Amino acid sequence: MPRVCCCCAALRPRYKRLVDNIFPEDPKDGLVKADMEKLTFYAVSAPEKLDRIGAYLAERLSRDVVRHRYGYVLIAMEALDQLLMACHSQSIKPFVESFLHMVAKLLESGEPKLQVLGTNSFVKFANIEEDTPSYHRRYDFFVSRFSAMCHSCDHDPETQTEIRIAGIRGIQGVVRKTVNDELRATIWEPQHMDKIVPSLLFNMQKIEDIDSRIGPPSSPTGGEKEENPALLAENCFRELLGRATYGNMNNAVRPVFAHLDHHRLWDPNEFAVSCFKIIMYSIQAQYSHHVIQEILGHLDVRKRDSPRVRAGIIQVLLEAVAIAAKGSIGPTVLEVFNTLLKHLRISVDFELGDRRSSAGSATFSTNSKESDERIVQNAIIQTIGFFGSNLPDYQRSEIMMFIMGKVPVLGTTSQSLDTSHLGDLGTRRIQIMLLRSLLMVTSGYKATTITNALPPPFLDPLLSPSLMEDSELRQLVLEILHNLIDRHDNRAKLRGIRIIPDVSDLKIKRDKISRQDVSFMKKHGQQLYRHIYLGCKEEDNVQKNFELLFTSLALTTIELANEEVVIDLIRLAIALQDIAIINEDNLPMFNRCGVMALVAAYLNFLSQMIAVPAFCQHVSKVIETRSLEASYFLPETIFKDKCNLPKSLEKHEKNLFFLTNKIAESLGGSGYSVERLSVPYVPQVTDEDRLSRRKSIVDTVSIQVDILPGNNTDDKRLWGDNNGLEEQEKEKRRLVIEKFQKAPFEEIAAQCETKANLLHDRLAQILELTIRPPPSPSGTMTITAGHAHYQSVPVYEMKFPDLCVY
Repeated sequence: MPRVCCCCAALRPRYKRLVDNIFPEDPKDGLVKADMEKLTFYAVSAPEKLDRIGAYLAERLSRDVVRHRYGYVLIAMEALDQLLMACHSQSIKPFVESFLHMVAKLLESGEPKLQVLGTNSFVKFANIEEDTPSYHRRYDFFVSRFSAMCHSCDHDPETQTEIRIAGIRGIQGVVRKTVNDELRATIWEPQHMDKIVPSLLFNMQKIEDIDSRIGPPSSPTGGEKEENPALLAENCFRELLGRATYGNMNNAVRPVFAHLDHHRLWDPNEFAVSCFKIIMYSIQAQYSHHVIQEILGHLDVRKRDSPRVRAGIIQVLLEAVAIAAKGSIGPTVLEVFNTLLKHLRISVDFELGDRRSSAGSATFSTNSKESDERIVQNAIIQTIGFFGSNLPDYQRSEIMMFIMGKVPVLGTTSQSLDTSHLGDLGTRRIQIMLLRSLLMVTSGYKATTITNALPPPFLDPLLSPSLMEDSELRQLVLEILHNLIDRHDNRAKLRGIRIIPDVSDLKIKRDKISRQDVSFMKKHGQQLYRHIYLGCKEEDNVQKNFELLFTSLALTTIELANEEVVIDLIRLAIALQDIAIINEDNLPMFNRCGVMALVAAYLNFLSQMIAVPAFCQHVSKVIETRSLEASYFLPETIFKDKCNLPKSLEKHEKNLFFLTNKIAESLGGSGYSVERLSVPYVPQVTDEDRLSRRKSIVDTVSIQVDILPGNNTDDKRLWGDNNGLEEQEKEKRRLVIEKFQKAPFEEIAAQCETKANLLHDRLAQILELTIRPPPSPSGTMTITAGHAHYQSVPVYEMKFPDLCVY
């Protein structure tokens, strides 16, 4: 560059002369260091001249850029950098404006080297801490320019990488400068975040090792960060999120969704999952619920998208929840579950809609859609289960109540999910999936008392008859009960129904029954017994159902059984045996033998648990006899793939059955109160049974008066053809049913026993007073109480006004 003549130089201001002197004639010689020291000393001594020095340097640099004198451009930027680092007074503010103007000129040029040069200068400036804030300075241009550099598509790969790295470093400099500034809120504005975040994510996509993004922030070496745009972008992204606060967290997260949507990165979703893992590990723990809320909101926005996209979003939610559950989740707990349950219903609706639209034309695409919806549903269930299982116990109990309240149950309030338009199939699907979710939530739950685990508002709908119409539903209900009842992790030791030779080998863990548990069994024990009893009577039972029923009985014995409960459980077992023997419900032979095997396995377990030798001896003797004469009554045989079933059970000898009198005799000798063993078990009848679509169980518990009319004229005279009598008979039947639905069991049993004794005594008197042989009976009175049958009584040609059996 030519030197100015001496006369003209003498007239020029001193700061211009000092600036001109730092430029050598040949730019290859570099900055003149001696003159640079003079300029620096002058700027420090007279800081009011800094703005003029900066303006003059900017003028020269702009001229050199236009003339492509890149050597002098490098010298000017080096001088600017040194002045910037040396001067920290308040007067540096005007100089900074000139500096930023020169950096902008370099970034606007199309020369990659100048862009990198300008970026390096800006990064140095960003690391300087200014004494006072700048109220007018904005970085909009730099955000836009650095973001554009992050997307460089230069034909030369090395140049492309160099420009992208410069863009990422520039963004990092902007973030650091604005975050440290008093006016840092400007960088968090949506128009800036919409440029910064996608630019970083675009470069993060190029990373080869996905696992390097998982987990807490890593600390790569300086060389790795400088050479790899993906690692540099990831660290910048982590730094950006780590500086986010309550008010600007959402602005930093929302562009992530836009980028993933635009580039269709939800399916497959590996990159989406890794992004949100970075987010959850980088932000402050107390802000985790903001991210979860944003994911839920985006799931609502994309609810009409393909199943795989929704499944990808839900899986991201699962990963976010898994991390958030370890810290602070905030007020979003119920919102998470409510949104997920809503999308569960939507998914079932889509699945059934596709099935209805393709009725009669089974196509591959439809089947694929259905299977994709199952993926969505399974993802929702996993998320619900994982989230719930990581909550503290007090929150988990609330979530259990919340989910149970959403299960469509006959006769309950309208809090459940709306399945009216889904039909029976859709309702069943919702029930199964909600119970599966509930099963995962209850896994590992350890309540101090059974009342906390099974409060009435939860227990009543869980044991609802409408949840017994399907084998899979019953299995899920029993497994949920196991999770809640088993407080000592004994369930794994009881897996599989079998005759256990020595229960002590299982090393069962148990505590003394608390008063709260005793009170629970007095109030709600009949509900548990009833569920097991009715569950054994279902025709669609398979081996797994019998295994779960056995586990239910065993866990109840371990966790909740005192002497009174033991007697109730034995009565229940004998009633189950009666189901198989009498077969009022016309069960298949497999089911009857399965019930017999269940009773054998349970009584074998119970007898060893209470350790009454006579009881153990009776049970062992029956099991030994069965193994020799009727092995199909034992679980090891009946549940084999090929088992020869008997044609009937009526011809079997008594020594194959567990006898009430033998059990009472054995337990009575050990101090048990066995009076109640003589009263047959009858399941409770609830109001819900009358609403249920299943066969009413009233027929099994009411005392029936069956009239079998004949052709005898005497019969007609006795019973009459009057319609009034028929109406009276109907009224009697109605009263019988109502009584057995509402009266306490003990009262019914006592009344039945009293009337049976009265009937027996009265008939004895009749037989003694009879003058002639009785005619053929025109009808019979059959008295049944559960499965305690009394012999049919002939109706004679006599009137008994004081003997009325209802």
